[in-house]
Amino acid sequence: MSDHFYQEILKKHLGNDVQLKDTSNITGGCINESIKLTTNKGAFFIKYNSNHNTRFFEVEEKGLNLLRNHSNFTVPRLLGIGTYEEGVYLLMEHIDSSRSGHDYWEVMGQQLAEMHQHTNTTFGLQYHNFIGKLPQFNNETEDWLDFFIHQRIIPQYEMAVQNNYLQQSHLDKIFNLKDKLKDFFPKEPPSLLHGDLWSGNTMVGALGEPCLIDPAVYYGHREAEIAFTTLFGGFDDTFFEAYNEAYPWKEGIKERIPIYNLYPLMVHLNLFGKSYLSEIEEVLSKIADI
Repeated sequence: MSDHFYQEILKKHLGNDVQLKDTSNITGGCINESIKLTTNKGAFFIKYNSNHNTRFFEVEEKGLNLLRNHSNFTVPRLLGIGTYEEGVYLLMEHIDSSRSGHDYWEVMGQQLAEMHQHTNTTFGLQYHNFIGKLPQFNNETEDWLDFFIHQRIIPQYEMAVQNNYLQQSHLDKIFNLKDKLKDFFPKEPPSLLHGDLWSGNTMVGALGEPCLIDPAVYYGHREAEIAFTTLFGGFDDTFFEAYNEAYPWKEGIKERIPIYNLYPLMVHLNLFGKSYLSEIEEVLSKIADI
């Protein structure tokens, strides 16, 4: 995309007096092209994706607004969504990253605990969204286990079969989940979750505070979010201690974490291939032993 394109987008959403001064690619994402735009009115951030329509970014905007309205995290504000040639763009404010404050992990844990205390009557969401570039289904359900199996695991399984990653033998194990896990998860109200909370979807803000980006929001079991933070590392022990002090989790969470992480592992299988298959089979074996 050209500087002329960026200038026209900036004018469309910020007014004719905005002037583009510089552009720079931002690395780290694998789904969208990401560019920092420096202007006479400050810095902005634009994503572009040639494989989706505007809904791809519209649900991201809804998710960011949910997090901003029901948490104390810094969350970037969206300024505009539109189409360009065969793709779609999203323009938002740019977060100037700084050095983390001395209490960064403590604040992160406390604020996540507070966010999880914003609850709903059902698991799911009023609309479907995405996790990475994959569809994420959110049909509202009163029972967490039903939601976990039918809105999270089975759709990913069906996708993995289409991708030739999983076979019928795996489906047999997955259909046994409901009986095996009937009384496995603690009964808790549906909490607002970021939904894709790994270290790459957090940032340090200008004041050293924790920021959240790239959500896949829904109302789910809060332990699923805690489990996700353990999957790829990057979260300090202080984070977990501060969270547990603010909103204590139930006994036995360590045994439940691998089961929750079956979902993100299957997502990564469908996104990145068979390198995640052995971990999935290991989790299915653990469920068989419950």
